[in-house]
Amino acid sequence: MQRETLSRRSVVALTTGCMASGLGAATVGGTLEDDAEDGDDADTGATEADLSRDSFSIMAGTTHETTVYVIDAPVDGPTAVVVGGIHGNEVAGYEAAGDINGWQIDAGTLVVIPEAHAVAVEQGTRSGDDWSDLNRQFPESEAPESDLAAAIWDVLVEYDADVVVDLHESTGIYAGDPVDGVGQAIFHGDSPTEVETAAAAAEFATDQYVDDPALEFETGPFSGPSTEPSGLLVHKATRDLGADSYLVETLSTDVPLETRVQWHLAITEQLVADAVFGSEPDNGHAPDVDGETAAADESDDTPDAEDDEDDEADENVADAPDETPVAEIRTDPDGAADLALEAGQTVTLDATCSTAPAGEIVYYQWDVGATAVFDESGETLEVTAGTNGRDTIVLRVVDDADRTATTSITLSTD
Repeated sequence: MQRETLSRRSVVALTTGCMASGLGAATVGGTLEDDAEDGDDADTGATEADLSRDSFSIMAGTTHETTVYVIDAPVDGPTAVVVGGIHGNEVAGYEAAGDINGWQIDAGTLVVIPEAHAVAVEQGTRSGDDWSDLNRQFPESEAPESDLAAAIWDVLVEYDADVVVDLHESTGIYAGDPVDGVGQAIFHGDSPTEVETAAAAAEFATDQYVDDPALEFETGPFSGPSTEPSGLLVHKATRDLGADSYLVETLSTDVPLETRVQWHLAITEQLVADAVFGSEPDNGHAPDVDGETAAADESDDTPDAEDDEDDEADENVADAPDETPVAEIRTDPDGAADLALEAGQTVTLDATCSTAPAGEIVYYQWDVGATAVFDESGETLEVTAGTNGRDTIVLRVVDDADRTATTSITLSTD
């Protein structure tokens, strides 16, 4: 089927009901009550009675069984698919997807898979029991590599997804180099629509929901077909289905869950319905940022006792000890980073010497090859020196307050 990009997507408008993040109920252009009062003037905003809601299970009867929700509007339009919980320790993504399942739509079809990897979500781990990364099991131009990946992919194919949004979290912030993290970023395909929509959503979320400049949302392109990381759901969706696809990453550390969920909701609404909101997108929940800023600018700049108290508090914070964990790697054989290893030689990496000044370390995560994917875990890790000269392994430790630290080691056979 020939796809239209902007014209089909422009008829999708999503609005949220009562959400866990405290956002109020609204529809595009006003509340449901307002639309009812407007009568004939209200030509958008389907009521709940107008919608068709359905659900079904994939992987039924297995440990991976999970629910797919389908919302159909009375007006024809494109299909948007939202996925959460591909990684079970990325809580805000699947919490937001659970809220999105309750959205009312004006046109088209909304398909939501809130907990794609139900086992991982239940365990609170990235990958579940077998430690294989579900989001590396969708190779392009090939069949998915597991039964669960195949079942998820079948949903996208069956509903002929026009827009796909996959919700994730990261313990670090994206700054052009994914090794340190990919949080506060929207990754997208190469089409002009995807590039422009992602940029608009990032700008909107930053302007309306982000107070700290360090947490501004960025955008970035998907990695190429022959570049790591590969096998991502959104990569396959954009390249095999021709869908406009986006991977949303929020920072999971030192940010309240409620805030992270709100970010996901605001961004997702923009990604699936930006054209409906026009050049000044407004999903009905944005805080009055400009008004708050103006009020602050007009305030009296004369210092007072309260200002002095704030200054004193800032000094106390500055004097507080650094509570960031310290990641450290020891090796067997000792000093392996300084040795010329033999290809095929086994090296044991030991992270137990890492410390957490303000708590205890609860996760040890390893990224073998510096691929920006921490797909191994445990206090120790055995690696085999390769034949390509140099191999880099990144260690990330997470303490019981979700504070993180990373370090890396490079093993050489040169």
